[in-house]
Amino acid sequence: MISTYLSGKLLDHTFRNTAYSSPATTYVALYVGDPSGAGTEVSTVDTGYVRQSATFSEPSSGVISNSSAIEFPLSTDSWGTITYVAIYDALTDGNLLAYEVLTVSRTVYINTQFIYPIGDLEITLD
Repeated sequence: MISTYLSGKLLDHTFRNTAYSSPATTYVALYVGDPSGAGTEVSTVDTGYVRQSATFSEPSSGVISNSSAIEFPLSTDSWGTITYVAIYDALTDGNLLAYEVLTVSRTVYINTQFIYPIGDLEITLD
């Protein structure tokens, strides 16, 4: 799902001739709960967690997907049960661009690695 922030930027750019510069790098974040609501990003304190940069394929039938694997570092503490993934325009803080609920939640325990294989993270404008 495209965020309210990005929707506004795309509408302004397309229909109001307002410039929008896409981010040079996009970053994938993991969430416990909805990032557009009361969800919280995995803690960055002593857990080994850090947002990961992502590259995406050319659009095909209105869909883009990650063109290389997105590999989070091995957890050094429990990250909890991941229920959402989000994409930001910055390594820390930044603007939420898109987010989606995971089809299957995943609990990340100590010494676990969260990986999105090539093509598994898909984004549409729907």
